[in-house]
Amino acid sequence: MADPVLACRQLSKSFVDGDRRIDVLNRLELSLAAGERIAIVGQSGSGKSTLLNVLGGLDEPSAGSVWVSGQNLSALSEQDRCAWRNRSLGFVFQFHHLLPEFSALEAVAMPARIGGMPRESAFQRATELLTSVGLGDRLSHLPAMLSGGERQRVAIARALINRPSCVLMDEPTGNLDPQAAERVLDLMAELERDDTGFIVVTHDPGIARRMDRQLELRDGYLVPLQ
Repeated sequence: MADPVLACRQLSKSFVDGDRRIDVLNRLELSLAAGERIAIVGQSGSGKSTLLNVLGGLDEPSAGSVWVSGQNLSALSEQDRCAWRNRSLGFVFQFHHLLPEFSALEAVAMPARIGGMPRESAFQRATELLTSVGLGDRLSHLPAMLSGGERQRVAIARALINRPSCVLMDEPTGNLDPQAAERVLDLMAELERDDTGFIVVTHDPGIARRMDRQLELRDGYLVPLQ
């Protein structure tokens, strides 16, 4: 059996509020196979975004470990973790986080350029991705010139440019109208590759049902949904 593209073992995360400790994640176990899509649902404030931040190496766990492409993120220095994250993970957030001064082409190419890809190669790959998401005629457009759905498609293309083993998505359709949200979901299915896994945090049961597995974050634990 192939190794998972992302896994966490006995993962815990706590915060201290005055003299009180708040346990958000409690000894979580999770394994994402290559090409698998997992939905994580849960009530507001249950810790879903915290979980994604820890899985993506954006925040340190209080205990346990996160493995991405066979590497324990906690064993890396901050510099090496940033490089590994850029190479092995893609991120799509509810808010696209596109810099206003960068065109769609420049925004998508940026992670590849950070990773050391030559400019011409990065721009060629970015052009191919933007074309595949229906934005081949928007390469030079700034975010202000794009619709909400178009900006989110740029963010998805950006997440895929380094051919990551895993893409983490936090409410990727939360700010979109139903039609734009449906287009983004169709796009995920079209762009899914056999070797890329997706973890999608969502409050929408319709989106969750379109994933391969559904898990609920409840009282700090991940519980499979039937």
